Amino acid sequence: MGFKKTSDLIAVSFGLNESAPNTYTQQEIALQLDVLNNEIFVVLAVDINLLPPDALAGVDTSTAGSVTATSQTAIGNLDASNTIATARDFIMAGGFVDSGVSFSRTAMESYTGDVDYIALIATNNFFVSVQGLNNLVPKATTGRVWGYRARADASTYAALVQSEVLSA
Repeated sequence: MGFKKTSDLIAVSFGLNESAPNTYTQQEIALQLDVLNNEIFVVLAVDINLLPPDALAGVDTSTAGSVTATSQTAIGNLDASNTIATARDFIMAGGFVDSGVSFSRTAMESYTGDVDYIALIATNNFFVSVQGLNNLVPKATTGRVWGYRARADASTYAALVQSEVLSA
């Protein structure tokens, strides 16, 4: 990969509320990259925190959130190359008279393996989304993306931009 680190560690925080209960809501987070000089953002880790789903007797509920490199129309899943991280909280109560049992699933807030980075963002922004299912009140997500700025060589930058835009 042809890029060189140009900044120290940067933490970009975000917070997003659903526009209405159970409604997909997305927010663009500007990175203010210098695209004329092939600047990219190297993502090292992502932390996504979700407001818990409603505990309703006999009703399955959930809250989901994701961080993606491009705009989406639904919560991103890890099978999409532009999804950087995703998190889901469930309460499984269908068929029960109480409020059910809760489950959480995240794509590891900080990867513990030996990798140099978890994603590269070549365009000037990333996107955060949240959506609940069967909840009575709007849900929210907060989080943080850790990374650093880097300058890519021309061919690497062109390939990254093309890949990010074409796989949107």
